[in-house]
Amino acid sequence: MQSQLDNQQWRSLSHSHGVDLGLKELMYYKAKARLLEFAPKAKIKNSLTGQYLAPHKGRGMEFAEVRHYQQGDDIRSIDWRVTARTGETHTKLFQEEKERPVFVFTDFSNSMLFGSKLLLKSVQAAHISALVAWSACQRGDRIGGIVFNQHGHLELKPTAREKAVLKLCHNLCDNHQQALTRIDEPTENKLSDNLKRLNHLAKPGSLVYLVSDFSTLDDASFKQLEILSRHCELIGCHISDPFEHQLPAFKQTVTVSANGSDFALPLMDKGFRDKFAKTAEQAFASRLERLTKSGLNLISFNAATPLELQLVRK
Repeated sequence: MQSQLDNQQWRSLSHSHGVDLGLKELMYYKAKARLLEFAPKAKIKNSLTGQYLAPHKGRGMEFAEVRHYQQGDDIRSIDWRVTARTGETHTKLFQEEKERPVFVFTDFSNSMLFGSKLLLKSVQAAHISALVAWSACQRGDRIGGIVFNQHGHLELKPTAREKAVLKLCHNLCDNHQQALTRIDEPTENKLSDNLKRLNHLAKPGSLVYLVSDFSTLDDASFKQLEILSRHCELIGCHISDPFEHQLPAFKQTVTVSANGSDFALPLMDKGFRDKFAKTAEQAFASRLERLTKSGLNLISFNAATPLELQLVRK
């Protein structure tokens, strides 16, 4: 009861409906931007891009090291203290700070339009995407991305400042509404097609957040991920719902509809629930292992807990 009350209070505070997506709930994460750490976990693969320390040396904000003076060095960089102490001329080197594009790849496919408790997975995906964008904006990074559902996609080329975040948030709301409205129509837009678009959009050295349940990955999708991971840093935000891991106990059989078909779930049968949980665990483990091998650093989220609570616990 207390948990349910807390969820109701959080929904009111964050302006979240749980199913429909609104601009107010994405604006809510502007004040939460510091929750997300943006330090890269891997060496930048292109020294010419990134709002992080590039591996080449040059004039910049961050001191790197002192070495012997070489012909052609800027005399303004001479370290006179070291020179006086050693009797040999030394010069300071700096790591040059560069701007690094951040891309958000948000999946609103039909499998994401599900939630058993607090939010649809797609709504949680939008919250994560907004938080990433506000955090990038706070650092001064350029923000780009692809938002897509089963019927279409919206692209945002990397641009800076709040204007870019607001455009992404509007794209998230518009594409999510389209996904809900056309959920019963035949699907056309594949995950692999959008990953291919992302490969063309994201320049070497970019930081890419992929926000999805990754349930529709196929061989073509993994191939695109492997290509992307060669020149970008990939962070996969894997979203699931508790119902996908463990079925709840119930007194009678429950009928559910999925992909145009009805399925009977004997939730009163503990053996059935245990078998489902075991199969689900194996399926999730296999999916996450293959994603990791494709070059993603994975972070797991669920749709039943407010995002900020999950980030505090990690």
